[in-house]
Amino acid sequence: MKQSGIYKKNELNLLQIFEEILTNNKNKKIGAILSFLGITREIGKENKKVSKIEMQSYQTHANNVIKQICNEIKEKYSIELLYLYHFIGEFAIGEPIVFVISGGRHRDETIKAIQEVIIRYKKEPALWKKEVYIDGTHEWLSGA
Repeated sequence: MKQSGIYKKNELNLLQIFEEILTNNKNKKIGAILSFLGITREIGKENKKVSKIEMQSYQTHANNVIKQICNEIKEKYSIELLYLYHFIGEFAIGEPIVFVISGGRHRDETIKAIQEVIIRYKKEPALWKKEVYIDGTHEWLSGA
């Protein structure tokens, strides 16, 4: 299983990751598996139409922070598994930028864990997003 962290666009097969979790679930304690897929949307800041997104990262920092986030949340909610994969590169509308998957004994703690991961990855790792608009302008935004 690939570790949580920053990966280049198309470096991972998301369906394969999900399938791996399902088929290699030797821990029979898991009763709920949830996933979140963040994709590039067409409307950006100030309702400007987006043509593409460019994601960049200070990978060493971001990887360490993502691992820390996952470890803290796994412990906090006593869930069995938690992975966060954030992608860097250039993304067209509709392409995946982030994939989070969590598994726990019950849905309540698994839902809370995935919600907290989503909130924290938007603020803590060194990630930068460049929105490129259809009018040819662009804007750099901090956070994912």
